[in-house]
Amino acid sequence: MQDLTPDRTAAVPEAARYVETLRVPAMSVGTYVIPAGGHDPQGPHREDEVYVVLAGRGRLWTPTRTVDAVPGSVLFVPVGEEHRFVDVVEDLTVVVVFSPAETRPGPAA
Repeated sequence: MQDLTPDRTAAVPEAARYVETLRVPAMSVGTYVIPAGGHDPQGPHREDEVYVVLAGRGRLWTPTRTVDAVPGSVLFVPVGEEHRFVDVVEDLTVVVVFSPAETRPGPAA
C-alpha cells in the first residue's frame, strides 16, 4: 500500500508542472498543477487518462467539448484525444491517472 495524497502545502509553480507519484505497468499516477492564468502545454497521449480535480477552477477543452474543471470533477480523456486545460482562474490541482502507465519519451538521439 502507498499513500499517493498530494502535498497540499507545496508552493504553486510558476508554470504547469506534473509530478509522478506511482508507476506500475497497468497505470501511472501523478499530480498536475497549473497556476491561475497559466498555460497547459500538453497534447494527446498514448494512454487513457482520468483527471480528478482537487482544487482550483478552470475548464478542460477538447475539439468536441469543453467542461468545467472544479473540485470534485472526475474527467476522462481517451487515448489520442487532443485536450488541455484552459481558462484557469484559480490555481488548479488535479490527480492524473494514466492507463496503461504513461509512455515516457526516450533519450534524445
